[in-house]
Amino acid sequence: MTGLSRTSADLDPRRRRILFRCWHRGIREMDLVLGQFAEENIGDLSDDQLDELEVIMKEEDNDLVKWVTGAEATPERMLTPLFSKICSYVPDFDPKTAP
Repeated sequence: MTGLSRTSADLDPRRRRILFRCWHRGIREMDLVLGQFAEENIGDLSDDQLDELEVIMKEEDNDLVKWVTGAEATPERMLTPLFSKICSYVPDFDPKTAP
């Protein structure tokens, strides 16, 4: 999967904005991780979790990639249930092709 496949028509403006920003990070690896995670979970996140996701999204992509992949230890401030859920998410890096 390499792009948005979920419609955002049923989402409120804040969730639409977050979903868009998750898919447009700057480096493709984080687009895939955060984009796909958000696509699957954005409708179920509480307002507090949305706040936390916006804080996570303010981090540098290069740092996020290292923390998500385990290449570097995750800073204590990021050791939250939501960030752990993002780290355990397995994105689909294999693009789907139509038959």
